[in-house]
Amino acid sequence: MKHLKFFVLCCFLTFSVSCGQQKKYIQYKVKEGETMRSIASKLDMKTKDLLRLNPDVARKPSANTVIVIPNKKSVTRVQPNKNIVKDKKQHLDSKETIKEKDTTKEDALEELKKNFVIYQVKKGDTFYALTRFYNVTQADLLALNPELSEGLKTGQTIKIRPIINKTATNITIYEDVIKEGISIKVALLLPFLTEENDSLQAEELFTRSRLANIVTDFYLGSEIAVDSLRKQGVNVTVNVYDTGRNSTKLNTILKDIDLDDNDVIIGPLYYEEAQFLSGKTSTPVVYPIYSKNQSKFTSSRLIKTSPEKEVFREELLTFLKDSISNQNIIVVGDGKSASDVSSKMIASTLEAHDSITKVHVVKPKEGYIPRERFTNVLKPDTKNWLLLATDDKVIVSDAINSANSLADSLQMRVFTYNKGKAFEKIDNLKLARLNFTYVSDEYVDENSPMTKTFNTQYIKNNNALPSFYATKGFDITYDILMRLASGKKLKSTFKDGASFRVESKFDYNNTVLGTTENKGLFIVKYNKDLSLKRLK
Repeated sequence: MKHLKFFVLCCFLTFSVSCGQQKKYIQYKVKEGETMRSIASKLDMKTKDLLRLNPDVARKPSANTVIVIPNKKSVTRVQPNKNIVKDKKQHLDSKETIKEKDTTKEDALEELKKNFVIYQVKKGDTFYALTRFYNVTQADLLALNPELSEGLKTGQTIKIRPIINKTATNITIYEDVIKEGISIKVALLLPFLTEENDSLQAEELFTRSRLANIVTDFYLGSEIAVDSLRKQGVNVTVNVYDTGRNSTKLNTILKDIDLDDNDVIIGPLYYEEAQFLSGKTSTPVVYPIYSKNQSKFTSSRLIKTSPEKEVFREELLTFLKDSISNQNIIVVGDGKSASDVSSKMIASTLEAHDSITKVHVVKPKEGYIPRERFTNVLKPDTKNWLLLATDDKVIVSDAINSANSLADSLQMRVFTYNKGKAFEKIDNLKLARLNFTYVSDEYVDENSPMTKTFNTQYIKNNNALPSFYATKGFDITYDILMRLASGKKLKSTFKDGASFRVESKFDYNNTVLGTTENKGLFIVKYNKDLSLKRLK
C-alpha cells in the first residue's frame, strides 16, 4: 500500500510539472510582415532567446508559421521564504551580469556587421569553400581573424572582408554532407552515336565530329566525378545509354528500361529530347548544356544547369548598381529590336541610381559607329564606363577600337554581359587596357585544391588537359550526386545554398512548380598582364 501511495504521489508530481510546463509556454501564429525580432520586442525579450525556443524557425518566418512563446499569464503561486528570496536575489544578480555580457556581445556583433561581411562557421566548413564562395584568399581571412591560425571551429564568428558598399549580403554556402551507407543510381543519356561511328577510326571521328568531342569529353569528366564520390564512400551505380541522333533511340530506351529506377537522369543533350523525357518520367532530369530554347521548359522535373541570358544582364546590372559613384555611363547597342529593348531597360534601371542623372545610348549609323559618336558623350574629368548591349561583331569592334584610341586621354572601362563570338578575334591586350569586365558562367582558379586534383586525375586517365566540356561534365555530375549523397531529395537541397566546383557555380532557385534554374554566375575582369580576376 505504501508503494502504491508513493507511485500515485510520483504520478501527481509528474502531472503537476507537466501542467506547469504547458502553462509556461504557448503557441503563437506569425502574422504577415512579422519577424522574430518584432515578435521578441512585443514580448519584451531578446531575439536570440526567442530563436532558441524555436531553433528550426528562420528570422523572417512566413505568415501563419506556428512558434512557441513564453506565456506571460503564467504565475508562480508558491510563497517563498526569506532564504529563498535571498538566494533568488543572488541568482538574479548573477543572471543580470550574464545578461549584460550577452547584450554587450550582441551589440558588438551588430557593430561588426556594419563594417564587415561576417560568417558563422558551420560543421564541415573548409577554408577552400569559404575562399571560393566569398572570393577572398586564406591569407585575407587570417589577416582579419588571427585566431584562424588554429583552424576553423564550429560556431565561431569570423570576418570575411570589409564592407565597401552597404548592400546587404545574404549568402548561404551549400555544405557537402554524405549520409553513411548512401547508394545512388544515375542514368547518363548522351548521343554517343555508336552505330553511326562504329566504322570510323578515333582520329577521323574526332576530327570530323564536334559532337563526338563534346559528348566524349563530358563523359570523361563525369567519370572522374563518379570515381571521386566512390572514394568518399558513396555507392554510385551509373547506367549509360546512347540516345543516338535526333531521338532515334530515346523511345526504345523508354520502352525497354525503367528510368524511374534511377535517382537522377543526366541528359539528354538535345532540348526536344529533354522536354519529351521530362513528360515520361518522375525522376529529375538534369539538362547539362545551354540551349536558346531552354526558356521554353515548363516541367518541374527539369533542372537547367546553364543560366538564362537574361540572368547575365541582371547580374551585371546588380554589380554596376553596387559599384557606381558618379561615373559617365554609355550603353552601346546595335540598332536591332532586341538590343534596343535591352539598352532602354539598362538605361532606365541605371538612371534610377542616386548618382546617375543621364545614361547615354549610342547606336550605329549606316552599319557602324564612328569615333565621334563616342567623343560626343564622353567626359574628360570623369570615369567613362561603356556597357556593350550587343554581340554584333562590327559594333563590338568599333566600340573597343574607339575606347582604346581614347584610353590615353580619358578614363575608360568596358563592360558586357554577352561575351560571345564577337570578342573572339579582338586582341586581349586591348581588352586588358580597358579593364574589360564581363559576366561569365565559368571561372577557374588554377591554384585551388579541387582544380589541381581534377586536372591531375584527368591527365592521368586521358593523357591530356581537360576541355571545357570535360570540366563541365565533372562539375555537373559531382554537384548533383554530392547533393543526393546527403540523403535528401535533390530539389530540397537547392534551398540549402550555392555550391562552387572546379569552374562552375550552382545557385538553383527553389521552386515547387516550374523548371529549376541555375543562376550561378561570376563577374570577371581582365588584368593588365592578361590574367583574369574574379570580382564577384
